[in-house]
Amino acid sequence: MKTKVLILGVGNVLMGDEGIGVHAARALETQPWPESVQVLDGGTGGFHLMEHLEQADQVILIDATLDHRSAGTVRRLRPRFVREFPKALSSHDIGLRDLLEGLTILDRLPEIFLFAVSIDSVQSQTIDLSPTLQNGLSALCLDIRNFALSLIDDPTFCCDQYLDPIEMDEGRLYAHYNIHSTTNQD
Repeated sequence: MKTKVLILGVGNVLMGDEGIGVHAARALETQPWPESVQVLDGGTGGFHLMEHLEQADQVILIDATLDHRSAGTVRRLRPRFVREFPKALSSHDIGLRDLLEGLTILDRLPEIFLFAVSIDSVQSQTIDLSPTLQNGLSALCLDIRNFALSLIDDPTFCCDQYLDPIEMDEGRLYAHYNIHSTTNQD
């Protein structure tokens, strides 16, 4: 059966905040979801994820980014092409970009929405999130859950008329906020 929405968290949990996508996916996996939603811990990405991506209509990708924004800043993007993903994707960037390029070449790239979570640095040899990201994890997961359910409930939810263009190389922005803030700036 084809998955309507795949929530895919990627990152390396052995490198602190760089694993925020995996931490979010693991938290979201514990929640009840409609049958049309799959939540997946994608680890450090790579071609083993191809089958999951090919079988999804829409993908919500959660990943850390080293983008010089304050830690905990979340940008909800809709990259249309691989080149529109933030240039500073985290340490598994090469495998993930290769996978997305491959799916593009095969004309099998699903619609992707990226929750890019800004981090200050990649910490080695720690499985703990920084206090900023740990304290904001619940808010991030709630936003992702609401977004996923909106994709299912309203097919026009993500039409271009609801988007504002941002930097040319980073797709289109849906929201920009800090996870320890209670208000979204849509």
